[in-house]
Amino acid sequence: MTDPSSSSGARPVYLRLRDLIAAAILDGEFAEGEMLPSVRAFAAQQGANPLTVAKAFQQFQDDRLIAVRRGVGMYVLEGAAERLRNAERASFLEHEWPEVRAKLARLGLSAEDLLAREEGSGVPAT
Repeated sequence: MTDPSSSSGARPVYLRLRDLIAAAILDGEFAEGEMLPSVRAFAAQQGANPLTVAKAFQQFQDDRLIAVRRGVGMYVLEGAAERLRNAERASFLEHEWPEVRAKLARLGLSAEDLLAREEGSGVPAT
């Protein structure tokens, strides 16, 4: 995972931490049915305040993606990755994609340009 302070400074730290946790769940780093690191351990790993990490984890609890087993710890619920993927996809399409699409239009880039770059041929000459 990456340093939460290296992401966009405009977003609150707990949301940047939330994004890191979401990515770890989607990537299988925090697999369904498995334990999550403790708030203190994750805070130490990320160089964040434990209260801020707790706030990020709480959002996942509220969304019923993780649960707490008293005396044991937190774990990722079954089906969490798919529910999270659907929610993240919807959020991206509603909030981020319009900005990305507008920037692509301003720069004169098409989907083909992006795919060509991904395949290693670089940005087309203008």
